[in-house]
Amino acid sequence: MLLPETVAKQIIADHQRRPRHTGALDGVPGVTLDNPGCGDQVTVWADVQGGRIGQLTFSGKGCAISQSSASLMTVALTGKTLPEARALAGQFRAMVMGDAEGTPELGDLLALAGVSRLHARRKCALLPWRALEQALDTPDR
Repeated sequence: MLLPETVAKQIIADHQRRPRHTGALDGVPGVTLDNPGCGDQVTVWADVQGGRIGQLTFSGKGCAISQSSASLMTVALTGKTLPEARALAGQFRAMVMGDAEGTPELGDLLALAGVSRLHARRKCALLPWRALEQALDTPDR
């Protein structure tokens, strides 16, 4: 499933200009990852309580793709259970890698479906998601 190109561009631009859920979470360790090929950097904080993502935030610098992907991720996954979050992350990864088409469950994340045609930008879109995976894989989760 694809969004019209103009809608996808509007969503990406909106999340780049007005990122959601930004800043560190007190008492929650962040996971920082870099994309040395382009200079993108993102730190993700995931506050998980009772198997559910209570708060999910990020900070970073980089291109519109990496920063909007991080913002869209925080919106999509806040409040989800860990299995729900991991399932949505898997769907997003498959879409970005071109292995599957996006599904309606991805919501506004579908705006990044076009990245699958831009091999160099896949790493940008997946950078915050890789940081999230590491954050969720800490032993206390």
